[in-house]
Amino acid sequence: MKSDFDLNQQIQSTESKIVASLERIAQAFRVLLWQESKEFALSPIQVQLLIFLLFHSDEKRKVSYLANEFNMTKATISDTVKTLENKGLISKVHDLQDTRSYTIDLTTKGKEIAEKTAGFTKEIRVPIDQLHPDDKENLLLSLLNIIRHLNLSQIITVQRMCMSCRHYRTDENGAHFCQLLNQKLEVSDLRVDCPEHELKD
Repeated sequence: MKSDFDLNQQIQSTESKIVASLERIAQAFRVLLWQESKEFALSPIQVQLLIFLLFHSDEKRKVSYLANEFNMTKATISDTVKTLENKGLISKVHDLQDTRSYTIDLTTKGKEIAEKTAGFTKEIRVPIDQLHPDDKENLLLSLLNIIRHLNLSQIITVQRMCMSCRHYRTDENGAHFCQLLNQKLEVSDLRVDCPEHELKD
């Protein structure tokens, strides 16, 4: 297979142009995240962890879950948690039945930083907001399909999107349906990160 970054390949291939474009967008995420992290003397993964803790429930705020979420080892996440604790940005709430197990909570200072940095994607939102509604739906569906493939290929381990949920169904016409909500879903209703997600068998 030829490289999608080979300029001669890109000239001939729409698919290669799409891959190269996605890589540029990924680079933009890294740059924006790095800018936010520098402002608060944190690393990008520390900022990502704070933002994740801000928006997710207790059972997802444990080291083992976070390691899967960010495709990192437990040791790396534990070191990140220790650093954030030393900075006074998170606290550990130990399980009364098992003192080795704990949930990670944001402190007041940690919550303030998480709320400030959570908007680091605002420049990426500008052109997306300007898209026609049909183009937004087509883009969303395409991205969900790419993410689903990467998940099935075990490149991205944790997904809480509709397509990987046991409640999600499609009919013979490709219409989307949620059995938990007992309703048809429009493309704009499909979720990338659903709090009620239950992994499909």
